[in-house]
Amino acid sequence: MRILLVDGAASWATWDVYTGLLAGLRAGGHLVWEYALGGRLEASRAWLEVLSQKQKAAGGPLAEVEPSPADEQHHASEGAIAHALRHEVDRVVVVCGAYFHPDVAELLRRAGLETAVVFTESPYDDIQQAKAAPYYDVCFTNERASVDVLREANPDTHYLPCAYDPETHGPRQEPGDPIDVVFVGTGFSSRVELLGAVDWTGIDLRLYGYWEDGSIGRSPTRHPLAPYLHPGLVDNATTGRLYRRARIGLNLYRDTAGAPAESLNPRAYELAADGVFTVSQRREEVSEKFGPLVPTFETAKELETLVRHFLWNEAARRDAASGLPAVVSHDTYHHRATQLVAHLCG
Repeated sequence: MRILLVDGAASWATWDVYTGLLAGLRAGGHLVWEYALGGRLEASRAWLEVLSQKQKAAGGPLAEVEPSPADEQHHASEGAIAHALRHEVDRVVVVCGAYFHPDVAELLRRAGLETAVVFTESPYDDIQQAKAAPYYDVCFTNERASVDVLREANPDTHYLPCAYDPETHGPRQEPGDPIDVVFVGTGFSSRVELLGAVDWTGIDLRLYGYWEDGSIGRSPTRHPLAPYLHPGLVDNATTGRLYRRARIGLNLYRDTAGAPAESLNPRAYELAADGVFTVSQRREEVSEKFGPLVPTFETAKELETLVRHFLWNEAARRDAASGLPAVVSHDTYHHRATQLVAHLCG
């Protein structure tokens, strides 16, 4: 298959999905051309700002019109039409879809090109994703509980689970001193509240990622979690190295604001692939996939009890962790790329 793959316009999270599927599709023998939407957004923003300033300086008819984010997205997206036609692709596959303008998706279809979108933000952004879904021939979502919701907007919607990159994650020895508990992710308010309610005394907890919003952002030095923060974006390769140094990998899920959520996040697959003993918040797929290998919790007290128990029980950690890589051996992005193509060709 000949595919134009459009990136998600972010430098983390959705970027890992994009690069994972890109590698998986190419490993499957497909010809894949890349469309760098993220870089084009920056260029479009600068170009439209220059035009706006020229209009203001000349007193032109658009002097009072400020370029909007939608204008930037349209300008950055429209080149995908020329790329797809130039390379005579069979499919245009958009990752995430949040920044790819829906008008351009519609124009691709009018040009006779089949389109697909891989929604990566379910269930959190299902309202916005449902608005975009009708503009594509096929939709995929990372959350199985969102399939029925999105099928109301586009009947040809399918569940494509998250995955991990086998080039980055896998069981191997990692140099460096062990870390008691590691979490790499964003400091959403629900996570800050949960972790802030745990007594971490005597535990080497390390929190990596973006933690500058909410209560921590307002008083970063006085917050109870301040001693454990290592803020800043962490790439996926570094994430894997941190996981493999951890005695316990912590997996937290975002607050869904009441929307149903059952599916595993990428972190669950990555920790398992790295052979890291994991303590996780509850979700249906956690128990279905891992059973007793991954103990789960709901409250801060349950989390603290599990962490302290397993930090002192190395044998139990080792036995559980040793079985995790085999459980996710068929959950790489290579496998997801194969599933995606099977749906597109079905």
